[in-house]
Amino acid sequence: MAAEKKQNRNNEKNTRNYHERLVMLMFADGLSMVLSYFLGLFIRYEFVIGSIPKNYIDNLIRFLPWLILSSFIVYYIFRLYHSIWRFAGVSEVNRILKAYMVIGILLIGHGFAMPYWIPRSVALIGYFSSLFFCVFIRFGYRIVRYNLNLRRNKMNVDGLDKVLLVGAGQAARTIIREQQVSKKTEFVIKTVVDDSPRLQGKYIEGNRIEGTREDIPRLVKEYDINKIVFAIPTASKKDRADILNICKDTGCKVQTVPGIDQLVNGEVSIKKIRDVEITDLLGRDEVHVNLDEIKKAIKDKVIMVTGGGGSIGSELCRQIAASEPKQLIIFDIYENNAYSIEQELKRKYPELDVVTLIGSVRNEARIEDVIKAYHPYIIYHAAAHKHVPLMETSPNEAIKNNVMGTYYTAKAAAENGVRRFLLISTDKAVNPTSLMGASKRICEMIIQMMSRKYPKTVFMAVRFGNVLGSNGSVIPLFKKQIAEGGPVTVTDPEMTRYFMTIPEAVSLVLEASYYAKGGEIFVLDMGKPVKIMDLAVNMIKLSGFTADENGIPIKIVGLRPGEKMYEELLMDEEGLQKTQNELIYIGKPIDMDDEIFIKMLKRLDEESMKESGDIKALVAEVVPTYKVEAKSKKSIA
Repeated sequence: MAAEKKQNRNNEKNTRNYHERLVMLMFADGLSMVLSYFLGLFIRYEFVIGSIPKNYIDNLIRFLPWLILSSFIVYYIFRLYHSIWRFAGVSEVNRILKAYMVIGILLIGHGFAMPYWIPRSVALIGYFSSLFFCVFIRFGYRIVRYNLNLRRNKMNVDGLDKVLLVGAGQAARTIIREQQVSKKTEFVIKTVVDDSPRLQGKYIEGNRIEGTREDIPRLVKEYDINKIVFAIPTASKKDRADILNICKDTGCKVQTVPGIDQLVNGEVSIKKIRDVEITDLLGRDEVHVNLDEIKKAIKDKVIMVTGGGGSIGSELCRQIAASEPKQLIIFDIYENNAYSIEQELKRKYPELDVVTLIGSVRNEARIEDVIKAYHPYIIYHAAAHKHVPLMETSPNEAIKNNVMGTYYTAKAAAENGVRRFLLISTDKAVNPTSLMGASKRICEMIIQMMSRKYPKTVFMAVRFGNVLGSNGSVIPLFKKQIAEGGPVTVTDPEMTRYFMTIPEAVSLVLEASYYAKGGEIFVLDMGKPVKIMDLAVNMIKLSGFTADENGIPIKIVGLRPGEKMYEELLMDEEGLQKTQNELIYIGKPIDMDDEIFIKMLKRLDEESMKESGDIKALVAEVVPTYKVEAKSKKSIA
């Protein structure tokens, strides 16, 4: 309530300030028109007031109120009272000129109606003088602010970041202009680079363009640069990555404006400058999905997402919400995350019917009750324990949540008319060395069994590698360690992983769900694997440090329980089939005895509920590719 009152007071203050500025601007406009036309009379009669005919003065006094009122109306129509004049540019000049073309037509019309009211030279001088004053009143602030900032920057560069600006386009121009008129200067632009040969040696807003991307290291040393701002939002991902890779090796802090696809309206400002993320350096080709097909498959249907508050689940909810479903059901055990994504979607899509339900997929009665009550058309099953080392020490929890949670949800879906069911799987399910990976392989087996047993429901799984920035991933950990001054912990110098951004992965998941016929395990093309050591070094450099004892040190800590050195996306016995999207493939279903598998699931359920110490050995019998040193080989068949 207090926050709301404070917001209301701020709104009232802003409105009052706006009205005060508007009155001052209109007063200045009116006064400038009076001065302009009387100035015309003084010039015409050589500044001898006594020689000015009295009837001309009387005519002008009667004429000016009409002119001022007419001009106010024209100014309003051409939005000359709507702009933020400290950011005024070409568009504002264009509007002023158009307004004065209309005012000129009005003056000509007035001259025809009253041909001898004042000398034509007076009208001409008054017209161009008022145009000058109109421009000056609106651009004077920028001129004064620019010169004050220029003087201040030259006198007081201590404590200010010395910036090299990459790019000499509209984004760079906007940043320079905003910095020039800003009341609080945080950096000074020392030089600009651009790859265009025709721009070399020229100036942008008073700043010389002194080279191309290859000259960045030289200019950093020459001008003692400590920050680089990449200001080319339209750059391709490859060019963006190539240039940023040059920047990160300079030892400077590197920042960027968002890519044009991330800007809502294409506008760039200082506030939108952000730190460079590791995703900017990957240079991955843009993922193309058939949005029309996805939207058609989701539009006006009831969609349910389990684990809807998690990293993958919440992004699923975002992209599904944009496709206008009839209803979106967010199901999660963790209320804070579920509430957060619910509120985000309600703000962004106020017409969307969002239902947020708290519950666990382990609870067979709860999950069945939800599906019966809401009758979802498709279920995206993202609920799972995914942290490898934690599941090694709590293996029974992985079975309860991942395996049995998937079984209960899939079974309830099939028995209650759900048309499509998609499981979010992982590359760690392939030849698993961890209990988590093995549990997700069992989940894939459940999906394939369900597809054979309940053909009316289309079951599928999507398998992909690590997603950048997800909960528990290495990126947030590295960021925290760098912020704390290090060390950054890397398990092994040779460890590699496949990476994809969360939005990319989810877009491909949604498209895969459109292709499915039943029983498929879709495999996403994750691009080239990335060394974790390279990831750590790049993140340290992007933060403006060196990866050594003088900067942020890297500490090798060894593989954690259950971790692989390399991840795989396909099992040896699985074939590979293409889909319409070159980034999505289908792994061939593996034959198995469903009756024996059901008995194995039942035993796993029983043993996990007893907190069995032999659960890993039991899992190894279900998943032959999972190798584990077990105390005993208890049979579960």
